[in-house]
Amino acid sequence: MSEGIFIGLGAPDKDGGVRQLLNLRRANRHGLIAGATGTGKTVTLQGIAESFSALGVPVFLSDVKGDLSGIAMAGSPTAKNADKLVARAAEIGITDYSYADNPAIFWDLYGQQGHPIRTTVSEMGPLLLARLMGLNETQEGVLTIAFKYADEEGLLLLDLGDLQAMLAWCAENADSLSARYGNVTKASVGAIQRQLLQLESQGGAHFFGEPALDIHDFLKVDEKGRGYINVLAADRLMQSPKLYATFLLWLLAELFETLPEVGDPDKPVLVFFFDEAHLLFDEAPKALSDKIEQVVRLIRSKGVGVYFVTQNPIDIPEDVAGQLGNRVQHALRAFTPRDQKAIKAAADTFRINPDLDVETAITELKVGEALVSLLQEDGSPGIVQRTLIAPPRSRLGPVDAKERAIIQSISPVAGKYDEAIDRESAEEILAARGDAAAAAAQADKAKLEADKAAAVQAKVEAKQREAQLKEQARQDAVAAREAAKPSAVGKAVESAARSAASSVGRQVANELGKAVFGSSRKSSGGGIAGKLVRGILGSLFK
Repeated sequence: MSEGIFIGLGAPDKDGGVRQLLNLRRANRHGLIAGATGTGKTVTLQGIAESFSALGVPVFLSDVKGDLSGIAMAGSPTAKNADKLVARAAEIGITDYSYADNPAIFWDLYGQQGHPIRTTVSEMGPLLLARLMGLNETQEGVLTIAFKYADEEGLLLLDLGDLQAMLAWCAENADSLSARYGNVTKASVGAIQRQLLQLESQGGAHFFGEPALDIHDFLKVDEKGRGYINVLAADRLMQSPKLYATFLLWLLAELFETLPEVGDPDKPVLVFFFDEAHLLFDEAPKALSDKIEQVVRLIRSKGVGVYFVTQNPIDIPEDVAGQLGNRVQHALRAFTPRDQKAIKAAADTFRINPDLDVETAITELKVGEALVSLLQEDGSPGIVQRTLIAPPRSRLGPVDAKERAIIQSISPVAGKYDEAIDRESAEEILAARGDAAAAAAQADKAKLEADKAAAVQAKVEAKQREAQLKEQARQDAVAAREAAKPSAVGKAVESAARSAASSVGRQVANELGKAVFGSSRKSSGGGIAGKLVRGILGSLFK
């Protein structure tokens, strides 16, 4: 095992220049590379990264300006400033300096300059998404409820379409969700949806989906035992600083949750270099800053070293800066009060060197020169030294399109992430449920309309039957009356019978009268009595 990574040659002492070595067993205690623009931060980062790779340690670095991709190619004696690099190597005692390439994998959230990097909405979680979209506390609470409900119902949130569908469902069912989880308003849901549209317009849709990144693909070594250097193309990503910062934080959190505890290994499992690190902390709410500090503090035990690269050391919050044991400070300019404050803050973080005025030295450092303090074997910080930084052996400058295509074609993950996968998830399930509900509603409506039509028809038929019954009753009554009337023959017989009866009656009565009262017509009494009897008997025979 190498004694460490040679950072550069410090100020001479009685035994000559002090070799500044980054102890591999302390490399997971994190670090800081700071300095003004043009002072050599990127070259320092490149040299340290390729040294880690040579020792079998995988590296991840963000290529903000596009020039770190050259780490995959060997340097050239005909390149610009090649003579200065050779001279620097000789000056600091590197006797075996030669150009060399490094195994590299190119990544790009947009899938244009490298393999796509994707994660799912569920893996990102509501906290980081809220940070990404700039949500307030109330909106973040609603987003958390949406995640909670999706988890309970087994609804996979994979891409932004899934989250949009979930939020639309929450808006439609705000009352029931409020009763179960707390206040959910359509206004808050609408605000989140608008932020999602902005995120999508910034290219965020490329980041969410499947296949999701397998974090172990960052931990590969090549056939020579060299760690792969994972280069993230971040030049376009920098145009969406919230997405950049959230992605880097998610990556750290994912590593922390995935990797096992290893304590302090002989060498790191992985080393991260975060360029433009201030973007992680700009306008970050306290909850997110606490999350960053927690991850940085704890991920050390997973064997992961995190190195922040930034212009101004005070860009890093104190709670995080206190975790950074290895420090390389390039020149700072004292043009403004903030610059002066940064110089003093940087000077105060170093272990005092009685032979060096740190505050003055920070403003006098030349390009490729830095103040360096590294952790010793016992974990204590070394005395700060003014140091000439060792030159990298790979190309200083970007690869061209042809070189990038070749490197990507032989990548160990070629073809694994290049094509997106869209499997059934919340969007499809909720759409199916909506279609089923709509179909059921349509069926219910059709049944209701059919029942209504049947009722109307039944009413019409009932009225028709009632009319028919009334008509039948009327006809029956008429028939009955007609049947009750005697016929013409009957009437004639009846009339004849009455006439005959009347005639017989009168004759009987006359005869009876004569027998009773005699036939004398002169007797008034007999005449009256005879008439009376004849009348009675005549009535009886009618």
